[in-house]
Amino acid sequence: MSSPKLGILGGGQLGKMLCQAGADWHLPIHVLDKNDGFPAAPYATVFTEGDFRNKEDALAFGRGLDVVTIEIEHINTDALRALEAEGVKVYPQSDKVDLIKDKGLQKQFYADRDIATTPFTLYDDAAGVRRAVENGDWSFPFVQKSRTGGYDGQGVAVFRNQEDLDGKLIDAPCLVEAMADIDKELAVIVARSPSGEISVFPTVEMEFHPTANLVEFLICPAAIDGDTNARAAALARKVVAEMEIVGLLAVELFLTKDGQILVNEVAPRPHNSGHHTIEACMTSQYEQHLRAILDLPLGPTDLLRPAAMINLLGAEGHTGPAVYDGWEKLLAIPEVYPHLYGKEETRPFRKMGHITALGDTVAQAKERAVRARAACRVITK
Repeated sequence: MSSPKLGILGGGQLGKMLCQAGADWHLPIHVLDKNDGFPAAPYATVFTEGDFRNKEDALAFGRGLDVVTIEIEHINTDALRALEAEGVKVYPQSDKVDLIKDKGLQKQFYADRDIATTPFTLYDDAAGVRRAVENGDWSFPFVQKSRTGGYDGQGVAVFRNQEDLDGKLIDAPCLVEAMADIDKELAVIVARSPSGEISVFPTVEMEFHPTANLVEFLICPAAIDGDTNARAAALARKVVAEMEIVGLLAVELFLTKDGQILVNEVAPRPHNSGHHTIEACMTSQYEQHLRAILDLPLGPTDLLRPAAMINLLGAEGHTGPAVYDGWEKLLAIPEVYPHLYGKEETRPFRKMGHITALGDTVAQAKERAVRARAACRVITK
């Protein structure tokens, strides 16, 4: 195998874990981010300081590389288009990134292709949303999302009454969507190569932190019947095939109380809902992403052991240099695998790492994950 020069725009924890996966193959991996304090910096073959939101920085970084990928959507896609025009392979493709990072375009994509999603309307600003509510176009409850810039629960507001409307409206181009009658929130990670090969990971079930609106806990396999699992996998496969995206696509789904499966939104990169695959699946999501963007055969995605994953979040009331309190207690729990991201500073609800627990059953894995969560806190001195 020749070793293509691979570049990653973004040096966060996803970039770090991509570098770790590439190290097994001794792949030369270049990473671009603002400074060498980012998690991926010590693991990159070459780390370059620069801003992936700046066209010139991203363009200079990508020139001379064979393949460029991303670990975050909020990048300069003009630079990606320029690199594509110069012959650099960019995966996911620039037009797919533009489509996905605009939630309005993303929702319209589903509507145009008969892909099940919640009903929605696009608005230019908060005033347009307020007028729509006053005119009776929308009644409580509903959800407002910024079309661009939202991340990890930011740029999302839930409206249940007039008080929410008076205090929560986001004044930016946005979409308003119906609040689904959710039974479970699911996710399916699917990969597609330039050759068109598609591979689907087992469905996971997600639980969200009630305050931070982050995925706090997931289990795999999801507690759903075989028919629901098959429909979730088929829907994820349809989305990636219709989009013709190359690389990983994390497809977040709503399972409604009447059994419908709706696409919530997608992410064109490795995703929080696939962290457990490092230990729990035959191929990790990170290796699969590398296989996909390098047009190598996709790996098997079989689940080796039932798994539960929790995010290790900064504790409330603590901002400053991170201290991992209870580390020894955590490591005493069997089949528990902690991953620290190397972020020096903690703050409330910041993602500082994740912990995957395995077991003979989902119940055992979940019990170990709960124990791990209780054992370790990210605090300051």
